[in-house]
Amino acid sequence: MKAKSPQDLPAIQRYWNIVRNGMFLFGLRNRLANIGIDIKPYYWVQEEFTPCNEPAIKGDASAYTVKYISIEEVKVIYQNRPQEELDEVIEGMQNGYLCVGLECNSEIVTYMYVALEDFDFKGRILKLKPNESYLFNIWTIHAYRGKNLAPYLRYKTYQLLKERGRDVKYSVTEYFNKSSIKFKKKLNSKNLYLYLSIVLFNKYKWNFTLKKY
Repeated sequence: MKAKSPQDLPAIQRYWNIVRNGMFLFGLRNRLANIGIDIKPYYWVQEEFTPCNEPAIKGDASAYTVKYISIEEVKVIYQNRPQEELDEVIEGMQNGYLCVGLECNSEIVTYMYVALEDFDFKGRILKLKPNESYLFNIWTIHAYRGKNLAPYLRYKTYQLLKERGRDVKYSVTEYFNKSSIKFKKKLNSKNLYLYLSIVLFNKYKWNFTLKKY
């Protein structure tokens, strides 16, 4: 199994992808976060608030296999990423996070994570009931973008979670991440709250509720 990292692309191409997809402010926020100024307005979202249809893949859907991804497979995916990122993912999976992905031609082309227990998001403790789950950090490698794989994997993950008795799914959508907002709309998701998180130098943390829908 092999998977390409976003760091495999030239820097100028990565920046152009951000601008082209209407994500300049999203990218700017991430740059500020890298120097310790993390200001994040975000939606707390219930995914598939009403039942949705299976999203269609562009191409042959039979070429893709939905699977749980092991820690050993994650190590391959993160082989060109900073060690601290891999360590954080492994720690999360050892504590119960699930990693689900789509495999095509022996390559993991889209993957995401699922939390089944309470967790800390930017200093806000988010509680999960036994029938709830939290979905996060979905990624599609560049060669497979534009094929509608993210909504397709999300939908397939809903089915896996339903088998576990987890029929209520939540996620966070960053306010400036237009791409994420667009794909969640395809899945009949609903914004429940608009929050604002401010974290300075990973030490001082504040959370505010801006709006309830």
